[in-house]
Formats: sequence, C-alpha cells, structure tokens
Amino acid sequence: MLFNKTQVMAFLPHRDPFLFIDSVESVESPGWQWGQGILKDPKDSIGTVVTAKYFIRPDLEIFKGHFPGRPIFPGVIQVEMMAQASSFIIVVSHPDPLGPSQRELAFASISNAKFRKPVLPGMDLTIKATCTRYRGPIMGCDCQIFHKSELMSEASLMASVKY
Repeated sequence: MLFNKTQVMAFLPHRDPFLFIDSVESVESPGWQWGQGILKDPKDSIGTVVTAKYFIRPDLEIFKGHFPGRPIFPGVIQVEMMAQASSFIIVVSHPDPLGPSQRELAFASISNAKFRKPVLPGMDLTIKATCTRYRGPIMGCDCQIFHKSELMSEASLMASVKY
C-alpha cells in the first residue's frame, strides 16, 4: 500500500461523509519510481495509473434514501470516487505529496460515463485512473471501478490542476 487512510486524508481535502478512497495501492508511471524524484514536465504524467480501494460500508448514510429496502451506491458518487482517485496522479510531479501544498484540483468535465452493474453495500471496490492527457493546467483521465475483476462503471474525467 502506498497511501493508507490517514495519508489519503493528508493528500485530499475531503472528509467523511464525502471521502471515497480508503487507500491508494499504487501509482505507476512510465519512467518514474516512488522515491526517485519527480517528473519535471506534467505532460510526462500521461500513462500514469493510480489504483485505489474503497469498501462500500452497509451503514453509509446515503443508503437510507437511495433506495430504502434496495440500497444502491449512486452513480454520481462513483464518478466522485473516480475523481478522488485520479487526483493522486499528480504525486509523480509533486515534490512532497503529503506535505503542505497550494495544489488545487477542480473537476472540469465528465464524458462517456457508463454504469454497467449496480454497486451494492459490502462490495470491495478497486478504482483505476489512467492519465490520458495533461496540457497546461488540464489533466484528463480514463477511470474504471471494479468489484473483484468485474467492471462496474467507467468514465472519462477532466480536471484543472494548480500548484
């Protein structure tokens, strides 16, 4: 594991009930290794893959209304989960990802969202985010959510990044 829950909270500004990453298992990038410096040009982040985890706790407050008696984890929250995971792509170009920072990531767009299977309470999810574009302050990612090896949902996201 690369980031445990405490480290995830040091990196992301989100908190319960709106934190949807329990851990980051890996950040893999062509030509980069953890602890070996940073990529100088953010566009060298293209190809970086973040793998994160989240357990869908049956006691989540959202299940009281979505839907009573038949709880389903909302698609819009799955997209947020993908966005939170994709934020970790910037660790390859940030000198101190857990230290104090002026970094800001703002969700800019979503496209090609597909919700293939319902995400239910008790599922262990794996979130994968792959950087596909990094031009100026705009980063693009293709993201997928899996339960075991089954694709549950996917989307392409764009975010504005400021350091």
